[in-house]
Amino acid sequence: MSTATVATVPRRRRWFRWLLALPFLFGAASILQVVVLRFVDPPFTAFMAARVIEAWGQGEFGFRVAYDWRDLDRMAPSLPLSMVAAEDQNFAIHHGFDLGAIEKARVHNRKMVERAEKRGRPVTRLRGASTISQQVAKNLFLWQGTNRVSRWARKGLEAWYTVLIETLWPKRRILEVYANVAEFGDGVYGGQAAARSYWGKDAGRLTANESARLAAVLPSPRRYNAHRPGPYVQRRAAGIQRQVRQIGGVAYLEALQ
Repeated sequence: MSTATVATVPRRRRWFRWLLALPFLFGAASILQVVVLRFVDPPFTAFMAARVIEAWGQGEFGFRVAYDWRDLDRMAPSLPLSMVAAEDQNFAIHHGFDLGAIEKARVHNRKMVERAEKRGRPVTRLRGASTISQQVAKNLFLWQGTNRVSRWARKGLEAWYTVLIETLWPKRRILEVYANVAEFGDGVYGGQAAARSYWGKDAGRLTANESARLAAVLPSPRRYNAHRPGPYVQRRAAGIQRQVRQIGGVAYLEALQ
C-alpha cells in the first residue's frame, strides 16, 4: 500500500465520523435555539428574513418589515383568543399535533380533489391542520417549500421543532410568540405592528372586532385585508368572535400554563 493510500484512509474515517456526528450536532444546536427563545424574544424570524430577501430579489431595496414585540399581558386578550379560536381550538390540550384535525382535513381534501377531478377544474379550498405550535416552528426556523423534496424536508424539520417547542416551552409562551410573529399583511408581523399599521394604536387597545379581523386573515394575510375587510373576512370575523365566547374568553388565557 502506497503512502498516499495510507494517508487517505484516516482522512476518509475522519469525514465519516463527522457525517455521523452531524445529526447529533444539529440536534444539540436546535435544542439550544429553542431553550434560548423560551426566555429571549426573537429579534426576527426565518419568514421575515425570507420576505426581505424576496423583496430585494425583485428590486425593492427599500422594503422593510413591520415588527414590534409586545408581551402577552400587554396585548388585548381578544387578539390571542381570536387566534386560538380561528386556528387551533384544541391548543390547550394537544401536544403539538392535532390528530383529529389532521384526519378531518385529509377527508375534506380528498373530497375536494375528487370533486375537482369530476368537474375537470383545479383543486380549490383545501384545508390545513397545522397547530399554533407548528406555525411557530415554521415561522421561526424554516422556509417555504418550493418543490416536493424541499417541502418534505421542511415538514420533517417542522415536526422536530414542534416537539421541542411543546416540550421546552409553556403554552403561554407558544401563544405569545405566535401573536408576535404571525403575518397579518405583507411584511406586517405580530399584533403590535398590525395594530400600529392599520389602526394607529397599541395592541393593548385592540377591540374584539379588530382582533377577530386580524385572526380572520390567517393563514392568507396577503390575500385578505384586516383593515378593509371584504365579505369573507367580515363573516369569518363574526364567527371567530362567537368561537372566542365558546372557548371561555379571558378565562381560557388565565388557565393556560
